[in-house]
Amino acid sequence: MANNQQIEDLAAEIGDKVYIDVAKWHLYLKDAKLHTTLAEQVYPLLNNGLNGTKLTEILTNISIDLGGGRQKTSLLNLIPVTAQARLMDVLQDYERDM
Repeated sequence: MANNQQIEDLAAEIGDKVYIDVAKWHLYLKDAKLHTTLAEQVYPLLNNGLNGTKLTEILTNISIDLGGGRQKTSLLNLIPVTAQARLMDVLQDYERDM
């Protein structure tokens, strides 16, 4: 079972290295306040073999409000492929160091 510090550490790693792309602006997940939500969802899967399919599912299920709630989209739609690959690298490195 994860403790809050482990999730906070993972969230910090994610927040500093992974970004969303909006009109070619890179907004890091810590600045968008999305890093903790993502860390809380992926952490339980780290020891159980998190793979690309599971990660895609998690990113798809995290709903992001746009325009003050006028529209919603999934986090997956906002993270470019390169940033998603970086996220997977961060998660694999974190899992290896556990």
